[in-house]
Amino acid sequence: MKNKYILSMLFCSVLGLTSCVDVLDKTDLGAASPEVVAGDSVLSNVALSYIYNQNLPDWGGASSISGFGGSTYSEESYNQGSTENRLLEGTLLLTDVGDFGTALSATNNYGKIRTINSFIYDLSVDKKMDIGAKNRLISQALFFRSWRYFELVKLYGGVPMITAPQYAVGIEAREATFVGRNTTTECYNQMVADLDTAIKYLPGTWSSPSTNWGRITKGAAAALKGRILLYAASPQFNPSDVTSKWQTSYNANKQAYDILTANGAKLFADYGKLWFTEVSNTEAVFVTGYNTSTGDQQRRNSGWESGNRPKYSTVSGGGGNLPSWDMVKAYPMKDGKAAGDATSKYAYSDQTFYKNRDPRFDKTIAFNGCTWNMTNVPNNRLWTYFVSGKSIENAGANASNTGFYCRKALQTTDVASSTLDFSNTAYSGTDWIEIRFAEVLLNLAESATGIGKLDEAYTQLKVVRARAGIDAGTDGMYGLKANMSRAEMFNAILTERQIEFAFEGKRFWDLRRWRLLESVLNGKKGSKVVISLKTTGVPADFATTRDALTLDDVYTKYLTVTVTENALMTRPAIKYSPTYYFFPIPTGAINNNPKIVQNNTWGGAFEPLQ
Repeated sequence: MKNKYILSMLFCSVLGLTSCVDVLDKTDLGAASPEVVAGDSVLSNVALSYIYNQNLPDWGGASSISGFGGSTYSEESYNQGSTENRLLEGTLLLTDVGDFGTALSATNNYGKIRTINSFIYDLSVDKKMDIGAKNRLISQALFFRSWRYFELVKLYGGVPMITAPQYAVGIEAREATFVGRNTTTECYNQMVADLDTAIKYLPGTWSSPSTNWGRITKGAAAALKGRILLYAASPQFNPSDVTSKWQTSYNANKQAYDILTANGAKLFADYGKLWFTEVSNTEAVFVTGYNTSTGDQQRRNSGWESGNRPKYSTVSGGGGNLPSWDMVKAYPMKDGKAAGDATSKYAYSDQTFYKNRDPRFDKTIAFNGCTWNMTNVPNNRLWTYFVSGKSIENAGANASNTGFYCRKALQTTDVASSTLDFSNTAYSGTDWIEIRFAEVLLNLAESATGIGKLDEAYTQLKVVRARAGIDAGTDGMYGLKANMSRAEMFNAILTERQIEFAFEGKRFWDLRRWRLLESVLNGKKGSKVVISLKTTGVPADFATTRDALTLDDVYTKYLTVTVTENALMTRPAIKYSPTYYFFPIPTGAINNNPKIVQNNTWGGAFEPLQ
């Protein structure tokens, strides 16, 4: 969002007062006392802004502390580094997953929860504030409390549910803060209760969209509730496939769908450009705003733009999230059938892997020879092929390890704002959409499948595929197999999520909640393509004329395509452990609190399935 980040801690922008600097000098807005905010909804909003700023998710959907969830933990790109990664190698230690919090800190999960609880308590005892304003403020804080607890529960199972600020002054008070773990079911119940309150009191839409962009709505609360209960119904938490859990998930996701559609939510027309319409984006449900500020107190720049562009000096790229060949092959053809499916009307060949693919392919994967207006050069072509064993990309320096780049949500000349400097993309303001309406549709489809409503699952899948641009076909099935079984539909939805949410931090968590990490990823290092210029039959002026050639001519006449294991990944093959479906409570947390019991898959007695 360009220079309009509403959740800033810049007090002046909230109050519009000349004396605001003095207030900032005297008051820690992250812990504003009840005496300061009592009865004052403006000051309370400033304190709430601190909660937003602490808890909004970052770009890519990875956990803000452990980093789990990014593309390196799935087949999207695999981990291509050479340093040890105990999670991938199956050697995770009791001290490795630190999100639980092992020290007194305002920035770990429980430090953030304490701030939220203090805010809720202070407002709840405030007798001066208008009740409607108070309920809306508390409801937003409750949303983020659910968000924080969900991040913990999906890692460990049940955790201590602290819903009021704790004060540990003196030995007895300190011992009173030692709280054992609630059951996983109790945690889910509390998160749902908090979100039900938020749904009750929050508006469907906020007035003044330009100043309230990113503020939590009734629909966002319902969508998070739907996501949380989908996890509760998934095999990670529901290995016995209890139908009532799927029914609860279905009810929640249907509620989210109904609330959102009643308030104008729908899929954005252009999948490739949905990230670049910010205020009033109909697909954005839960959003983190960024800006292009370069130095003032409102500065919050997105690292996605600079982190994913190629490492060319002219575009300030970091070359991150490089798509693997496995990810490239996962995309269906334009008729929705899998690549190589004999029933597809589009023939597939590794030599021309780019032809007639699901339109989301071109909007997500940048490949050798594609047109990519990533600079101010119209019709810019990306070339990553090899000549005599050396990549021609950037003279062989900092070339892609896989032959591909991720270009999802990267600005190009046709979508960039006038303020984006392509030579300094570190100041990108592209917003992160943590929950898109497309996810609500697919969450509903999956929940419907869980209770046997396959017709409803088909409906939502078709809507998502239609927006993508997949051919409807004469049967109107968008490439989907007719009369799928429940198991087949579950698999179709997971595959759809893999494509729709590629590089959005969803794939690792989907595989984990479905207990598929081992069967899908173990034994793999990831594969890549090496595209080489032929040694004979190539025009002498190829390097200067290639941009004018058709892609098919380039690939069929002058290039060879070889699929190989990504040898740059020098670590052992992936070896996810079955114990990873619930991570261990860190040893430090157990040492700090004698009432914390370790998970039963890590030597303790706590059952995370209860």
